[in-house]
Amino acid sequence: MTATSTSASSAPAIQLVRLRKTFGDVVAVDTVDLEIVEGEFFSLLGPSGSGKTTVLRLIAGFEMPTAGAVLLQGQDVTRLAPYDRDVNTVFQDYALFPHMTVQQNVEYGLKVKGVARVERRRRAGEMLESVRLGGYGNRQPSQLSGGQRQRVALARALVNRPKVLLLDEPLGALDLKLREEMQLELKSIQHEVGITFVFVTHDQGEALSMSSRVAVFNQGRIEQVGTPRDIYERPSSAFVAGFVGTSNFLPPALAHRLLGVDGARTIRPERIRVLTLAADIAVGDVVVDGTVSDVQYLGAECRVRMRLDDGTTLVCSVPSDGLARVAIGQNVHMAWPRDAAVAIVQPTQHIEIESETNTTGETP
Repeated sequence: MTATSTSASSAPAIQLVRLRKTFGDVVAVDTVDLEIVEGEFFSLLGPSGSGKTTVLRLIAGFEMPTAGAVLLQGQDVTRLAPYDRDVNTVFQDYALFPHMTVQQNVEYGLKVKGVARVERRRRAGEMLESVRLGGYGNRQPSQLSGGQRQRVALARALVNRPKVLLLDEPLGALDLKLREEMQLELKSIQHEVGITFVFVTHDQGEALSMSSRVAVFNQGRIEQVGTPRDIYERPSSAFVAGFVGTSNFLPPALAHRLLGVDGARTIRPERIRVLTLAADIAVGDVVVDGTVSDVQYLGAECRVRMRLDDGTTLVCSVPSDGLARVAIGQNVHMAWPRDAAVAIVQPTQHIEIESETNTTGETP
């Protein structure tokens, strides 16, 4: 699948052409075509082993492709060394020099390039201000929090003014609260500096909350490219529907029985309502009856699973304060608008059933 640039007036910031990478008999990247527009916050999303990190390393020059090409702003850099490409990389472990101060860490790349001392101190100071660490220049990395060290790593990468910044799961080592805060920070910094960000993550929340567009990877290939809203609301395959959020996947036979349509469908749990009274059913709703098999409390919302007569399980998400009348073992209705069932254009055969992020209907 190819994501095309929205701007025809200039070359994409990054273009991958039939990119392929194998390690022995293992195909890590399988003929990927992709265009990333100048100034985008673009995320490569997928599970472990899906090929997303290998693609990032191919763009950076840390790996050479088995076939295909990498272009940066129209220039073929496929065989260039990493230091000859106008990109910088931020890694998950930040890789700060522990014996250097924050200021010295940020200046290091400029020093290697031979930038004069006064100029590099000025630029490093400005970059520390931009990542909200002005006044921290004399501290050691060991004196900083995880989020502050992450921002130092960002400043060190950005001070060289690269055309593209590559981020390899930089938030993975942070706790949940700090990770959510850093998502906002990263998005804000990217907006301020205007540099193309390519962000690798297996966390769907990170990808959806920060990105201009997302490429979802699976088994070395791109399943779908689109805006976060496109990816979530109009998944093109069963894998995307299940990996990006929770989804009720209806195989063709089940979709035909419940909806009277041909082909597979997917329904997001929040589009389904749990009703105890038939009078609450709206005109035009699709309605199925069943028994509540589980109620999972998640704070602001609850996840309700209902088992149909044939053993199929459907899941819905409802506000926690709306569950006073719903109990395990109770017979209820599940209802949803007909347009909530989205057609799957590319039914993927290798989806995983009942994973952490994927609750599906079983084939009857």
